[in-house]
Amino acid sequence: AGSVKAGKMPEGEKMRQCKQEEEQQQKEEEREGLIEFYSSYQELFQFFCSNTTIHGAIRLVCSKKNKMKTAFWSVLFFLTFGLMYWQFGILYREYFSYPVNLNLNLNSDRLTFPAVTLCTLNPYRYSAIRKQLDQLDQITHQTLLDLYDYNMSLPQSDWSTQSTQRRSLRSLLHHVQRHPLRRQKRDNLVNLPENSPSVDKNDWKIGFVLCSENNDCFHQAYSSGVDAVREWYSFHYINILAQVPDAKALDESDFENFIYACRFNEATCDKANYTHFHHPLYGNCYTFNDNSSSLWTSSLPGINNGLSLVVRTEQNDFIPLLSTVTGARVMVHDQNEPAFMDDGGFNVRPGIETSISMRKEMTVRLGGSYSDCTEDGSDVPVQNLYSSRYTEQVCIRSCFQLNMVERCGCAYYFYPLPDGAEYCDYRKHTAWGYCYYKLLSEFKADVLGCFHKCRKPCKMTEYQLSAGYSRWPSAVSEDWVFYMLSQQNKYNITSKRNGVAKVNIFFEEWNYKTNGESPAFTVVTLLSQLGNQWSLWFGSSVLSVMELAELVLDFIAITVILAFRWFRSRQKLSPPGPPPNSQDNAAFQDEAPALSAPHRFTVEAVVTTLPSYNSLEPRGPSRDGEVGHE
Repeated sequence: AGSVKAGKMPEGEKMRQCKQEEEQQQKEEEREGLIEFYSSYQELFQFFCSNTTIHGAIRLVCSKKNKMKTAFWSVLFFLTFGLMYWQFGILYREYFSYPVNLNLNLNSDRLTFPAVTLCTLNPYRYSAIRKQLDQLDQITHQTLLDLYDYNMSLPQSDWSTQSTQRRSLRSLLHHVQRHPLRRQKRDNLVNLPENSPSVDKNDWKIGFVLCSENNDCFHQAYSSGVDAVREWYSFHYINILAQVPDAKALDESDFENFIYACRFNEATCDKANYTHFHHPLYGNCYTFNDNSSSLWTSSLPGINNGLSLVVRTEQNDFIPLLSTVTGARVMVHDQNEPAFMDDGGFNVRPGIETSISMRKEMTVRLGGSYSDCTEDGSDVPVQNLYSSRYTEQVCIRSCFQLNMVERCGCAYYFYPLPDGAEYCDYRKHTAWGYCYYKLLSEFKADVLGCFHKCRKPCKMTEYQLSAGYSRWPSAVSEDWVFYMLSQQNKYNITSKRNGVAKVNIFFEEWNYKTNGESPAFTVVTLLSQLGNQWSLWFGSSVLSVMELAELVLDFIAITVILAFRWFRSRQKLSPPGPPPNSQDNAAFQDEAPALSAPHRFTVEAVVTTLPSYNSLEPRGPSRDGEVGHE
């Protein structure tokens, strides 16, 4: 019996040794728990729901014994998450739409007076083209006589010889006959004969024919005969102007015979206060206060502290077929901006005092992602042909002129001339009229894309105008007023009532309005709105968001760990076969590493192999006797 107890002692020692090793491994596991992750997804989510500060998550754990409540709170929890992120999507969409707030500021200060352009409203018979215009008038006289039986009066010709007149007339007539003015029946009456009693004068359209180099012609028709004659005459008039080699030949300024009186802030104007330019249809034009070195400033608002002009509106030696109105044309614009009289100007009536009050208004837009405005036009794919700063109208006209040069081979006379180009003249460009009117129809339909290419400037200055009218001079004062004007300017006014007009331009008040933009949705606003939505649906804070981020990271980490363990277990399930006569040693070597594994089943495996240690005890005489006794 003593020998039996002596034989069992090593087994007890081995058991205690295994327990000590297991306890040591558990202590090591506890010490390494700071860097290890959860053993399962259930443990991860149970810990999160039990300890998070997000409202409603604890209900997923405490009601796990009631499957109905667990299902209800699970659906409610994830539905709330979906609604919250739906609101997040709306906020992000609004943020990336870059909305703006409109800021309205009212400023009060001394104001710089704007530039004012005044034109005669009637083109002038310049001496450089007087002969060609007389020829065109004779051709027009015969054309109106044939179409309407109208005998138009002609200006007296001062040509030296009749032979020179006939040669020049034949030269111009050749080009005019290629673009004749003619009548055409309306579309619904094309099949009726001309002498049909159902066709009268009102059933005809009048226009002129334009042909390409390939004899592809179309009829540029107008419903009004006045518009047709004026457009036809203007077309030939532009060709005559384009034949002048030097544009300075048309610079015939006659300031004293057009501006009878000029005064600003009770002080008389002089030549240093205006610049002169020629407009093809409006004749001589004068721009006041366009010199950036010495600009006018208004000390006080009111009619007596602005610009006051007395202008001559009597027509003498003008071209009646180009302009059918009497008076002058005025436009208010900012300095360093061209005066587009067709767009922003308005007419001044003769015999009337026109008082124009102004209110300044500035607009400042946000660029970049908030709008498609441009700071200086350098990022606009259109070359600026004007010697001024960028404006939308400058860009649009430059775009049309560049397309005109590219498509038609010449430039339109109304717009600046690009480098290396020349103005259209049917002596050199026989089909430019056909090309121009085709291009103009594409331009108006935005086929050329000029209205999309040309963007608004980020900074604009505009002047809101309001006008008042009164008779000037009055019936009781017109005699002495006209007498003084005729004596001062040494000009005899034949038509007193339609001979002069007065214009007053002034600031209505010192206040001017500034329309600015500011971002309506900044990053701070976005974070605030996201926090409001998070608090609304879950009643939590930024730390709760960090808890959710931690859950996502732990989920990814435990997925990687479990995948790695699965891969290792697959490798252990298919080990290479052991060599012969070494099964016991291989079993012992496989079981030894299992003692260091952190799972309980490895300890049970060690206990089952304890009887094998008997074979490792030394043999002696007492053991031989014991075996013999058995």
